Amino acid sequence: MSLQAYTVEQVAEILSIGRDKVYFLIRTGQLRSIKIGKLRRITDRHLAEFVTSLEEPSLEEAKR
Repeated sequence: MSLQAYTVEQVAEILSIGRDKVYFLIRTGQLRSIKIGKLRRITDRHLAEFVTSLEEPSLEEAKR
C-alpha cells in the first residue's frame, strides 16, 4: 500500500488556496490531517475525502 503525505504548503498549492485557509480547514474539521511529532501532514486519502465532500450535494441542496 502506497500512501502520500503532503505538507500544508503542498496542499495549499494543490488546491490553489492560501496556507492559512488550509490551517482553517484543518482547525474546523473539514480537512483531516495527522501529526508526526510537531509536523502536520495531510495524506492523499484525507485530500480525496475533502474534495469528495465538496462534490457531494448537501442535504439542503438535495431537498430543493
